[in-house]
Amino acid sequence: MIEIGRWQTLKVVRSKEFGIYLAERDGDRDAVLLPRKQVPEGLKAGGEIRVFVYLDSSDRPIATVNQPKITLGELAVLKVASVGRIGAFMDWGLEKDILLPFKEMVGKVKEGKEYLVYMYLDKSGRPCVTMRLYEHLSVDSSYRKGDEVEGYVYQVNEKVGAFVAVDDRYQGMIPKRELHKKTVVGERITLRVSEVRSDGKLNLSPGKPAYLQMGEDSEIVYQTILSYDGVLPFTDKASPELIERELGLSKNAFKRAVGRLLKEQRIEIREHSIVVRDE
Repeated sequence: MIEIGRWQTLKVVRSKEFGIYLAERDGDRDAVLLPRKQVPEGLKAGGEIRVFVYLDSSDRPIATVNQPKITLGELAVLKVASVGRIGAFMDWGLEKDILLPFKEMVGKVKEGKEYLVYMYLDKSGRPCVTMRLYEHLSVDSSYRKGDEVEGYVYQVNEKVGAFVAVDDRYQGMIPKRELHKKTVVGERITLRVSEVRSDGKLNLSPGKPAYLQMGEDSEIVYQTILSYDGVLPFTDKASPELIERELGLSKNAFKRAVGRLLKEQRIEIREHSIVVRDE
């Protein structure tokens, strides 16, 4: 049986001026057309050729020797060619763009932007793609705690965190407690593996290990105090929300940074403020 959305080797069963018809064997009724402009010279009836099968603009199966950017069951980054009334159409390297239905979008997509998607067949057997990737990502990575990884943000849940496709294939997440700046779908970021869970999924952190991050954080705190004319109007007893809003740091990171600055004798803590020490 000819499969939509996959590469397969088929046999030439008949030839016409406009192309050749291919099937698994002679006599098959579900022969598919390979347009004449794509037929290799010398290919005749009975010969075989490897082709990719998809649907043309009239939803009829058609073969091609051209290389699509994604095939059935795969993930790939595709660019939005246009947005229409039923969804977005994405360039996958073939003459007819592939559909990303509205119900398969995560947030609003924009023409010209690229998104990581998974290819599937809808209920009518048409090739489509989805941005809902959770079920299609693997959990068998070889990464360990402390490893640096590259990730694609494919979904953000304000109550849970940001879901990330590590290397565009592995399941990862930045927990809410680690999100200290705005993170959006489609963003690519460098992360650190903070935990490999028992189910193989990766917990991720946008920061470096605490002992390395502390130096950068302490400089952020120091420069922020200077921007307040040398007097920060709150201490490390302030609420996590206030600290994150003003400095983009978690309360724990803020306290570590303040501790380092105290040790270096660059600041002093007063009852309701932190001030820069006179040189």
